[in-house]
Amino acid sequence: MTDDTTLIDMCDALIHTRQHIGPKHLEAPGPDEAELDALFAAAAAAPDHHQLRPWRFLVLGETARQRLSEVFVEALRQRDPQALPDQLEDARIKAFRGPVLIMAIVDLRADDPEVPVFERVFSLGCAVQNLLLAARARGFGSGLSSGRALHTPLMHQAFGLAESEQPVCFISLGTPRRSRPIRPRPAVAEFVQRI
Repeated sequence: MTDDTTLIDMCDALIHTRQHIGPKHLEAPGPDEAELDALFAAAAAAPDHHQLRPWRFLVLGETARQRLSEVFVEALRQRDPQALPDQLEDARIKAFRGPVLIMAIVDLRADDPEVPVFERVFSLGCAVQNLLLAARARGFGSGLSSGRALHTPLMHQAFGLAESEQPVCFISLGTPRRSRPIRPRPAVAEFVQRI
């Protein structure tokens, strides 16, 4: 029973102390290749109806980050042709924040009628949460980010995404620059109804 209690306490601590750390607040070191593999192995334990694995991750190295920076700049130009040079530079540098940057992608193709789209997205969400908790267990901070550029043809073209694939978010991993208080969580009674 003691071992079970210890495991429960450890799990609770991981879950309740995990928090979003923005990419600009993460610094080196980030997870190395072996640690990343362990994080992705945790992601693979997500629920997955019919074992479709309707998601994948791209770890963006320096060349890919350069390409991403160009997508961010061009997407801003398309949204706002009057964007100023400093706004374009702000868009560009977002691609280089945090030591590790991962793109999470869901595949929405309708090749299995028993697994609807929302289950595929849910599976990706579980995979991401597993990855975040595994990172927390190893002492790394993490943050999710998105933005309008994610949902543009530019992003699909730059990273060779299939028509059925949709990038959902970026995951940034690294060492937090400073500790932050844990944000307040809602009370259980605020979101649970027993009927």
